Amino acid sequence: MKSTMMSVPLSVNAIFNRMSKIFGEAEVISRLPDKSLRRHSYAQIAERAMALAAGLEAAGVRRGDRVATLCWNHHVNLECYFGIPLAGAVMHTLNLRLAGEEIAWIAAHAKDGVLIVDDVLLPLYREIAKHYEFSRVIVVQLGDEKVAAGAGSYEDFIKPYRGKSFVPKPHDENDPVAVCYTSGTTGRPKGVVYSHRSTFLHALCASAPDYFALSCRDVVLPVTPMFHANCWGVPYAAVMNGAHLVLPGPHLHAEDLLDLITETRPTLALGVPTIWLALIQALDANPGKWSVPKGMRSLVGGAAASESLVKAFSERGIDCVNAWGMTETSPLGTLSFVKPKVSEAGHDEILRRKSFAGIPAPILDLRVMGDEGEMPWDGRSVGELQVRGPCITGGYHDVEPDPDKHTADGWLRTGDVATVDSLGYMRISDRKKDLIKSGGEWISSVDMENALMSHPAVHEAAVIAIPHERWTERPLACVVFKPGKAISTDELRAHLATDFAKWQLPDRFEFLSAIPKTSTGKYSKLKLREMFPH
Repeated sequence: MKSTMMSVPLSVNAIFNRMSKIFGEAEVISRLPDKSLRRHSYAQIAERAMALAAGLEAAGVRRGDRVATLCWNHHVNLECYFGIPLAGAVMHTLNLRLAGEEIAWIAAHAKDGVLIVDDVLLPLYREIAKHYEFSRVIVVQLGDEKVAAGAGSYEDFIKPYRGKSFVPKPHDENDPVAVCYTSGTTGRPKGVVYSHRSTFLHALCASAPDYFALSCRDVVLPVTPMFHANCWGVPYAAVMNGAHLVLPGPHLHAEDLLDLITETRPTLALGVPTIWLALIQALDANPGKWSVPKGMRSLVGGAAASESLVKAFSERGIDCVNAWGMTETSPLGTLSFVKPKVSEAGHDEILRRKSFAGIPAPILDLRVMGDEGEMPWDGRSVGELQVRGPCITGGYHDVEPDPDKHTADGWLRTGDVATVDSLGYMRISDRKKDLIKSGGEWISSVDMENALMSHPAVHEAAVIAIPHERWTERPLACVVFKPGKAISTDELRAHLATDFAKWQLPDRFEFLSAIPKTSTGKYSKLKLREMFPH
């Protein structure tokens, strides 16, 4: 027997069609460099995206060509998410927090042609231009920065094609739609190329009620940069469901975000833990200054949110949950929603489970592998986390296959060490490279960091291994206190002693004004190791 179903390709273009035909009245609010708000309807964004596609085609961009973006989160960036694929090209979101020379290497490796860049980022572009030449530069004029010689205005670029029809380029569902490069923490960044099919499936999966739970009644604030794993796929999922979007632009300090939240009233906000820690600190320091919507959902990714952070949001009526993923997983892998059995166990158990990495997404297979094979889901057995699925990369752009990244039977080796319990909740114990081996026994830096940050005096904490003549490695704890709440090392050790054996406790603490961060807002343990080599 043969299937009788129509063979219709899964495509980002189908998501785009919903933007104008079904949800044309939905709103996109962009905050500009001068902090003013600019509003567009989905219908207007769709019309402008089609004009961008027509302009790219007229400029000689062909099927499969890479069009790079160097932009903050705003309406033009959203237009690129759809206009570039409509032209048959591949969108390449460049990480604006990297150095110019590193961005140039990535652009050269991807063979980027056209670049769309914010005027406020032209100083960074000039650094890139010393090492790599784009075929054409289009400048999004949002501020007062002077346009570089030889570059053109985005508005001028799309103007001749505004209001005119454009026929999207045909494609196979496995054709590339976008490319993102990894953060390169263990070598040169590597390109992950998403297909139309994987992007559509990811948006559909992320929209599910127990995951992003998106609907046309939502107002979504992605603080997550649009260059970071395609903003966790949120732009595609939001448009698919007709959710309103609030795009914060370049102003991401806690006070600026709280101003924006107070004015636009999002129902869902997404970002890394360091962002949310700063919001809590600002709210504590300025009681009554801002109004955060009760019932707002806060999705935390990029690194695990501690139980203390989840609790702090809960006390303010905000539902904070963890998600785990990687550039390689599109990126949603797991999300820590509350199953009925957890609800029955009470409030404390709910908060504890929400601080876990979560339950695998519907289209993702997950396993934990030890030296003797696959580990049981008992919440205790620890091993390397491996995943596979239609939204998981099977390799990297223009890079030879690496057995350290993929197993012989086709699973992605994440580099994370994890456990999974009987209810399906996955918990990251550590990155393999961040585990501390002291006297032949393992210490989890993640567990120790979470324990430190549960102390009411601690704002941030990161734990690294330092060499030790007798024990091979010992933990060094780097701590940032909340303003006016510094305590002694003896008090910190006593706090840790409730969860850790005496031999596991740090021999040494370093007190910092801030933990150094990576380009995506995670704690940079590489920089900490450079600061404290011994």
